[in-house]
Amino acid sequence: MKKIIAKKEYDTATSTIIKKNTYGYYGDPAGYEETLYVTEDGSYFLYVNGGEDSKQPKEDIKRMSKKSAEAWLAEN
Repeated sequence: MKKIIAKKEYDTATSTIIKKNTYGYYGDPAGYEETLYVTEDGSYFLYVNGGEDSKQPKEDIKRMSKKSAEAWLAEN
């Protein structure tokens, strides 16, 4: 998935996965996944996708600061 945020492109195909968490099971309407990525230039983003009743009900990319990424890693 690609998304442009504040004139910067975030692309799951060209970035490196740091950590992926999956909650629930395939087809679970409350299940979702969150994947933390880092780009070549050191920018962080979270790819999210999930079922209609989940915390992450749609596919999206959310940019993150390094501090936010470190906090996310500490919690997950």
